[in-house]
Amino acid sequence: MFYPQAMTEIELVIPTRDLPAMTDVLARQGVLHQVDASFLNSKTGLEPADSWSGRAATYAALERQVLATMQALDIEEGAPLLADRISIIDIEVAGPLATQIEQEVQKVSERLAHDQKRLGQLASYVHQLEPVARIDFDISTLHRSRYISSILGTIPIANLERLGTSLARIPFVLLTLRQDRHTAVVWLAGMQRDADILSRAARSAYLNPLDLPDVHQGTPSEIIRSLHTAMERAQQRIAGDKTVMAQLRETRGQQLQTLLWRARASRILAEAMGHFGRFHYTCMAAGWVPSSRLAALTQQLTQTFKNVFIGANPVKRSGTKPDVPVALGNPRILAAFQQLVTTYAQPHYEEVDPTWLIALTFPLLFGAMFGDVGQGLVLALLGGLVISLKARALRGLASLGPIIIACGLAATLFGFLYGSVFGLENVLPVLWIRPIDDILSILSIAIGAGVVLLSIGFLLGILNAWMARDWGRLLFDHNGIAGFVLYWSLIGLAAGIFLGHLPIPPLVFGVLVVVAGLAVMFSEVLKRLVEGHRPLVEGGLGTYAVQAIFELYEALISFVSNTLSYVRVGAFAVAHSGLISVFFILAGLVSPSHGAGYWIMVVLGNSFIVGFEGLIVGIQTMRLEYYEFFNKFFTGGGMRYKPLTLLPAADE
Repeated sequence: MFYPQAMTEIELVIPTRDLPAMTDVLARQGVLHQVDASFLNSKTGLEPADSWSGRAATYAALERQVLATMQALDIEEGAPLLADRISIIDIEVAGPLATQIEQEVQKVSERLAHDQKRLGQLASYVHQLEPVARIDFDISTLHRSRYISSILGTIPIANLERLGTSLARIPFVLLTLRQDRHTAVVWLAGMQRDADILSRAARSAYLNPLDLPDVHQGTPSEIIRSLHTAMERAQQRIAGDKTVMAQLRETRGQQLQTLLWRARASRILAEAMGHFGRFHYTCMAAGWVPSSRLAALTQQLTQTFKNVFIGANPVKRSGTKPDVPVALGNPRILAAFQQLVTTYAQPHYEEVDPTWLIALTFPLLFGAMFGDVGQGLVLALLGGLVISLKARALRGLASLGPIIIACGLAATLFGFLYGSVFGLENVLPVLWIRPIDDILSILSIAIGAGVVLLSIGFLLGILNAWMARDWGRLLFDHNGIAGFVLYWSLIGLAAGIFLGHLPIPPLVFGVLVVVAGLAVMFSEVLKRLVEGHRPLVEGGLGTYAVQAIFELYEALISFVSNTLSYVRVGAFAVAHSGLISVFFILAGLVSPSHGAGYWIMVVLGNSFIVGFEGLIVGIQTMRLEYYEFFNKFFTGGGMRYKPLTLLPAADE
């Protein structure tokens, strides 16, 4: 059975002088899940307790500074340095260097941002002046007129009517010079004595006036020419600054990446040293190590340090401490399915790791609902494209690539069983069943598959309870032995009704239903009895009786609903065939002679099904896994294994 990796609790004691070297070795090995032992610090004869924490904060500030500079230069973090090339950085050297590079970049970056903002302003001026470019008058006279007050600017189109309403009591002129989708360039004019009213109405309607600097004077066409000249100068400065930024990126890029990884490693090491317990002459580290890695770590430590004490305590699955970290030891090929599991919850140390189960059942359920040879192969190719990272728009889905490939291949397999390729059902022979031609059979098979999966879930839940030595849950829980017996007894009674004669008499199933039902109904009392807890009933008997009835009712409803939920597997298989047939009907209407229009519609239909229906089927499959299957045995809530390491750790 597949469980999380076996863990060993360890304690390491070394001379205080070896603290940095010990931390360095542990980080390079990358196997110790460290726990905080700093509460054991001696009160005298030591540097301040927050010394290493303060250094960690300094390294973290350096890391943020370098990251900000790299973002300004559009430099990626790059591949991490090899562990043997990483050491604690000298902040007296690294700090001034990082500041120097930051100032170089900041100077050019600020100048570039200023010129780009200036270029945008100039372009806005040109845009507003173009509608009046042919008018031969000095635009500055708009602000020097003795009798007329006027405003030239832009306004949201939705506010034009409001502006007119606000000015209804005074004489005014409002001309729309240019209009696009959302804004308009307008000229608003009125009497000079009404200037305050015009200004207030313009502000309330969000009229943004054209505010040309004093250097831009003359007719609109003259101002536009001077603006274009200013824009050309700004563009030249921007091009020059971009060249300087590119040179800085080229000359400083590798240096910044090295600084980043060394600052990050220094922060990690300082934080780790802050978690050691420090005494007068010795230091102690505590944590957890996968048992399979303990021998190699012990050998490395004893070879490196003459005076080191290593205490190891292997942890059993049953009766474990609640804080045992969980390291999932699945092969790399199952990493994507492991991510599906950890998205739901992190397994407990004594729980079965369901990664291998979801890696098997998820593609099968998906394929059964999406069975088509052609569409499955397209989906598998799409998964390969996602993994390749060649499609920039799909890079965010890279972790799901293996799942998409597996689901595509499973859909291809079921496509052969259903005899369907790109929705065409007269090309391949039917090797098993054609869902749309035998709906009752495919729905019955789906329910049968659900019964099998739920039964596996029950058995795994029973196994988990046994491993945890939780006898009450094992015997009486609705997902334990009592629930399992009740579930199959109900199935036996239903089978006797629908199928007639069975080898086991209905009376046996009836007795088992009553016994198991009572066990589930009074599970709390029976659990407390087995575990030796008193009193057996908390609160009044009447209240408990009502609660017990509802618990039995809830268990029965969950059995039925969980089982019937798997009907959707068959229903989607039928709907998949029906949906593609709709596109063939539409294709026939577009081109009855099966010309180019016919095949264009077929391609569009298949594309829609691969994209949209593939997403819907994936969501339904995940729902069946999470809410029907997992809740029978998987409680989650475990602590994730996070080893001390200088390099990015693989997702556990």
